[in-house]
Parts: sequence; structure tokens; C-alpha cells
Amino acid sequence: MRRTSVTTLPRSATPFDRPVTTGAVVERHEILAPTSRLTRATRRRIVAVIDPVWATDNDDPSDHTRAPLETIRRAAELLTARLRSGEMISATPNGRLLLQLRREDRAARPVRLQEMAYFALEVLDRLHRADGVVDLGVGWAPITRKQDPEAAARAAADAAAESLRQRDLQPRQDGVHAPSRNPRISGWTAGRQVLWATVGSVALPFLAMVGLYQVGIDVSTPLYWALVVSLGITALTIWAEVSHSFTPPVMPPAPDGPPPRATAVIAAYLPNESDTILETLEHFVAHEYDGGLQVVLAYNSPVDLPVESELLALERAHEQLTVLKVHDSTSKAQNVNAALRVATGEFIGIFDADHHPADGSFERAWRWIADGHDVVQGHCVIRNGADSALARLVAVEFEQIYAVAHPGRASLHGFGIFGGSNGYWRANALERIRLRGSYLTEDIEASMRTLGAGGSIVNDPGLVSFELAPDTVGALWKQRMRWAQGWFQVSVRHLWPLLRNPHMTARQRIGLTYLMGWREVYPWISLAAWPLLGFLAWRDGGLDMGTPLFVLITLFVMVSGPLQTLAAYRLAAPSVRRHKRWFVTAALLNLLVYTEAKNLVNRVAHLKQLRGEHQWVVTPRTAPSTGSSTPDSDHLEVAA
Repeated sequence: MRRTSVTTLPRSATPFDRPVTTGAVVERHEILAPTSRLTRATRRRIVAVIDPVWATDNDDPSDHTRAPLETIRRAAELLTARLRSGEMISATPNGRLLLQLRREDRAARPVRLQEMAYFALEVLDRLHRADGVVDLGVGWAPITRKQDPEAAARAAADAAAESLRQRDLQPRQDGVHAPSRNPRISGWTAGRQVLWATVGSVALPFLAMVGLYQVGIDVSTPLYWALVVSLGITALTIWAEVSHSFTPPVMPPAPDGPPPRATAVIAAYLPNESDTILETLEHFVAHEYDGGLQVVLAYNSPVDLPVESELLALERAHEQLTVLKVHDSTSKAQNVNAALRVATGEFIGIFDADHHPADGSFERAWRWIADGHDVVQGHCVIRNGADSALARLVAVEFEQIYAVAHPGRASLHGFGIFGGSNGYWRANALERIRLRGSYLTEDIEASMRTLGAGGSIVNDPGLVSFELAPDTVGALWKQRMRWAQGWFQVSVRHLWPLLRNPHMTARQRIGLTYLMGWREVYPWISLAAWPLLGFLAWRDGGLDMGTPLFVLITLFVMVSGPLQTLAAYRLAAPSVRRHKRWFVTAALLNLLVYTEAKNLVNRVAHLKQLRGEHQWVVTPRTAPSTGSSTPDSDHLEVAA
């Protein structure tokens, strides 16, 4: 095969012994040639597999076709532009790209391989213009003493196959050195974690302060001032977000010409959401949008369910509806990614199985997309608040999140976030970013990658969709645990790279530090007041209740929380705002128990993540007893 390298090398030399000066297209066997010894250079090598496929017209989302081998060979030649000295690439007979690259970090995060995958996506799309979305499976494995290049290639191919099943363009590692943690989880696990996150995190710091004091070290003063500063930062940030939430972004003017076709993707896990899915689909197929609305239900189910026959009947009755069963899916991310193969809209709205968007939502979303934004996140409103006290509490909490915190933070820090549902994406941006099921909050992770790529996410509190609140404490606990652990995953993975990203402004870096750094440590800081107060009482034989610390804590608890609830009442959707008692009750519960309960969830989530627990639990949804939607007048008032 013709080489792109300017240096001609003898066939007898091994890849690591050759004086290669540039990357080259080589034969497969040259990449997989055994090494005579494991040198330092060899230990810093990986074998990678890029497996490109194209969607077909088949109803099976796992079915695909491949490009001609000549196209893959040409792509290999073009990809040498991204290779470095001594790196190699080969087009294999089965239509894959096989690479040998330098391993550039020990954290198993091949950033450059991800960049090469995106470049390969562009190259292949240009070389092979076929109908359907192009997908890439990307896998890699290191060359080690236990894993020669041939074994590394097999492991990389297995990892690429899993990447292809996920349809998320994410490089995956496999092989004997792939990290793997499978901790045992029992009924006692959560109980122990709650105990450590409460009693342990109070008792151990108290004992540590007492022990240090006994040897002549008093840390109470620096800890006191650290708490004062910490509480002050949090209180001031809440006030700033509340203030900015009253100045929402200016709605862009309607673009010239008719709106384009749009797609609504509804992701569902039917064993949990079969009670709501038919009602949701009937709402969507009745939704009016001048540009034409395609509705795609992308769902997975481990068993056949009676509702599936009803779904097929509904599909036959409505031409704009596509029912797509994703047989190999185990996550919402896979369902959404699979839906891209059939999506025809210029922009795509993503919804959970219980969402009912308000009238005019797609027209409103298109104005933001046409104005140059890649993603617009709307306002999620609880529609079953009258069903229970828990639902009422969550209804008010959602107004605090979607009517105050999200738009206020976006205005304050200069970026929004995609919240997983009632979010609208420019179609080509979603095809490039994809959702990653390896994260418990795939929506937040996709938001961070979008920001890192220079994309624009805007928050529009007037873009309303109505959803259901969890109906039991257990369901709410599981939902919030997944959210908290997922946020922690994303913070650990993306905060530092984003802070170094040249696309980020100083204001955005400050916002990211607060959102992904400070919010993770604050639940532990807030609890540190108790061991400090206990130590001061032990040391001084009593406690001066007039100290500035008590004054600050009182102001923080008594003013900031109710202030946010009051702002939520003023900015809430009319269907929730008309229930004043809900807000009064929520303010009291936040003061007494609910805020600390959410901090506890965050602390336990950290322990779960550090222990290696990564369970993705779908929140069960049941149909509300109070009806499926709110009056049309509410829709119009919110959207005005």
C-alpha cells in the first residue's frame, strides 16, 4: 500500500525499532507486529480501532452498512494529518481503521483520540455521502507486558463495538488493564453511607479538633472564618442569581421565512413509563407546528409489553409518528442517539416520556436556534402537584430551579445548561455531541462538552413543558441520588479542562467554578458548623449565641432560602403560582429539613462515586390523578 510518510523503511524492522519521522499509512500486520522487548517507548503506546458505519432504512436501529474499502483507505490517508512521528494507521479489509498511537496521559482519557474521531467523522461524511447518519465506534487498549499489539487490537475492537452500540462517538478502553470496579451493594450499603455522611462527618471533625487542641493546636479560628466566608459566598451567589432571574434573555425576533421541519424525540424505558406514554404521544401528535413536526418515540424494554401493540397502532394512525424500539439499548442516551438515524428535523426537541410541551413551543425554540444558539433549555413545570404533599413540594422546587436558578445563573455567568428534557438542539450539533450513557447525568455532561466546543446554550423560562413529579419518597431519593452522583462525575471529569479551555470567558470560568466545584464541596462545608460549635462549647464551657457566626448562619438560613422561594412564586408558571400555600409550606420545609436532606443526598452521592457504585435507576412515572395538562390560558401567559 502507498505510504504517506516521506521515509521508506525496511519491512524487517519492527514498528518500535524504525526511525519513523512522520505518521504513515501502513499494512495491518505492521501495526500488530510483536515487539522484541518492552521498551519505555512501547509502554507509552496504544492500539485504537475506529469503526465507521452508516444507518440504513431498516427499522432495526442496530442495522447498518459500511463504506467501500477504497473510501476507508482514502480516509486513512487523510487522517495522517493528525498523526505524530512514529504513529501509524491502516485500513483493514473489514472496513475499519486501525491505529497505533502514543498514549499521552495515564488517566485513560485519550483526548486526542476523541479529536481524531471527530475529524474522521468529517472526512468520512465528505468521502462517502450516503443517506443516513454516520456512526463511529471508537475503542483503544494499551500495549503492555501482558497485552501485546495483537491482543490490544482485539480488546480495542471489542471496545469499539461497545462504543458503536452506545452510538455516542466516545472512545472506550478494554483489555487486561482496563479499570473495573464492581463493589458489592446490599441493603446495608446505603445505611452505612448515610451514617458516614451525617454522624461521621460531624463526630470525626469534632474529635480531630479536640485531639489537636490537646497537643496545643487550636484550629477553631481559621475554621470559623472559613465558614463565615463560605456561607457568605453562597448567600451572595443566591442573591445574585435571584436578582438576575428577573431579567430574562431578550427573545430574538422571528426569522424571515417559514419555520423548518422539527423533530420531537421522546425517550422512554417502558416498564417504568408504560402508564404515561400513550397520553404523551397523543399530546405530541396533536401538537401544532407550522414547519411540520416529526414525533419519534425511541424506547427500550427488556420484555414485551401489551402497550407496544397500542404504540404500533398509534403509529399506523399518525403519519408523523415513528415508533423505534432500540433493542440493544440500556439507557436514555442510547435511545436518543438511535433516534438520530430517523430524525428529519432541522432542530430536535428532547423530552422524557411524561412531558407535554405548551402550545407554540417549537416556534419559540426555533427563534433561538435561528438566532445562532445551539441549544435552548426550557422551563419544566410539574403538572401533578395536587396529587400529594410530596408533589407539591417538588412543584415549588422546580420553579426555584427552572424559573429562578437556571435563568438567573445563565444571566449571571453567561452560559446555560441542557437539563435532559424540554431542551431543543440544532440537529447537526446533537449529531456531533451525542449523549453518553456512561454518565448518570448525560444531559449535564453533553452541556459541558458543548460549552467546551464553543457552543451556545441559552435558557428560556418562557419555553414551558409540563411533567410529572415522583410520587413516593423512595422514587424521589433515587432520582436525586442519580442527579447528585451524575453532577459529581461531570464535575470531576470536566471542570479542570473547561477552566483551561480558551473558549471560556473569565465570567464563565467563575460560573463553572461555582457550579461544578463549589456546589460539590459546600454540602460538606455547611455541616462543618456543627463540629465547630460543639468544639467551642467544649473548650469554653458554653457557647456565646451572639457571635457573628450565629448571626451569619441565621441570616443565611432565614433570608436566602425564603428569598429564593419568593422569587420562584413571582416567576412561577401560572398553574403553580395560583397555589400560594404550596410556596409557604415549601419555604418552611426548606428551612427545617429539605435543604439539609438535599445536602445529605450530595454527600452520600460522593461516597457512592468514590466507592465505584454506578447504578442508573429510571424514575418510575405514573399517570396523574388530576389530569394531563393545564388550561390553555396558562400556556399563553407563560409564553408571553
